[in-house]
Amino acid sequence: MKKWNVCVLFGGISPEHEVSLRSAESVLNNMDKEKYNILPVGITKAGEWILFGGDDYSMLPKGTWLEHPDNRPAHISPVRGQGLLCLEADGVVRQRVDVVFPVLHGENGEDGAMQGLLQMAGIPYVGPHVSASAVAMDKTLTKLVVDHAGIPQAAWELVHASSLENQMENTLDTLEYRFRYPVFVKPAGTGSSVGVSKAADRDALRKALVEAGRYDQKILVEEFIRGREIEVAVLGNEQPVASVCGEIDSGVEFYDYDAKYVTNTSTAYVPARIPESVGEIVREAAVKVYSAVGCVGLSRVDFFVTYDENRVVFNEINTLPGFTSISMYPKLFAASGIPYPQLIDQLLQLAMEAAQ
Repeated sequence: MKKWNVCVLFGGISPEHEVSLRSAESVLNNMDKEKYNILPVGITKAGEWILFGGDDYSMLPKGTWLEHPDNRPAHISPVRGQGLLCLEADGVVRQRVDVVFPVLHGENGEDGAMQGLLQMAGIPYVGPHVSASAVAMDKTLTKLVVDHAGIPQAAWELVHASSLENQMENTLDTLEYRFRYPVFVKPAGTGSSVGVSKAADRDALRKALVEAGRYDQKILVEEFIRGREIEVAVLGNEQPVASVCGEIDSGVEFYDYDAKYVTNTSTAYVPARIPESVGEIVREAAVKVYSAVGCVGLSRVDFFVTYDENRVVFNEINTLPGFTSISMYPKLFAASGIPYPQLIDQLLQLAMEAAQ
């Protein structure tokens, strides 16, 4: 059987660059070298593309991969059939690419931009395609789709960062009329809780809006839902399946970037500490959201389950969720009977099928 040439993209210019490096380390270490020829390509924070010349993937999260002596400049050509172009001492060398695993989070990796490049190049890739990626990346667009699908979600309001300088007090008045404190404030187009704040009063809300506006012109303000944070991994193309439910207890005010990737305060429960009947409602809702957005390949869908009534409330969808050693997506499918290496195999196979 011919080995597939698999290009694993990592890094990128988004605020989630470091998370991508950690995800890519885990993906590369769990990829079967007997089945695949691996082409690990890192994108620096400055936007340079580099074919990593080493095989010690622990260098990625350390940042030392950039200094490997066998690194070569490389890029994926948008011209169909060219694949990966590598700059060698004696000129440009073309490497065939059968499928790409874009282990990229956030801007220019998860928002449809990279997906558009790969689609123009005619290269199959893991994960949702352009439109679904764009809709899922913009939380305000996701809200509109999910609302049309009839899935309960938190009340929300869109704020434009451009209005804050001259209309801050009016904006605060409007939000205070609409919501009770506390509220959550999020950039519309980031993941990994980058730029997300929980505001308990007017001054905190003002600061949260300014912070979110550093990352996106569109800011989402949501009502606070008191409940358990439940995550579901979804896998598949035309007939997607949901994993068991997982639960995150952040151990802090909310599940922010530090709680996810820096500190040891959070605890994951797999399966989640909810009744089995409620878990089935969550899993069905996860597949419904996945299909409504138009996803293929994979996504992680997050919910709240309220403490008082076990009410299921949609939170958000992540089309290229974390794949680090502590990330929930691979953990949830491992608990559902699909270990990490087999999960990668299935994702690559789904990518090839979706491209046909």
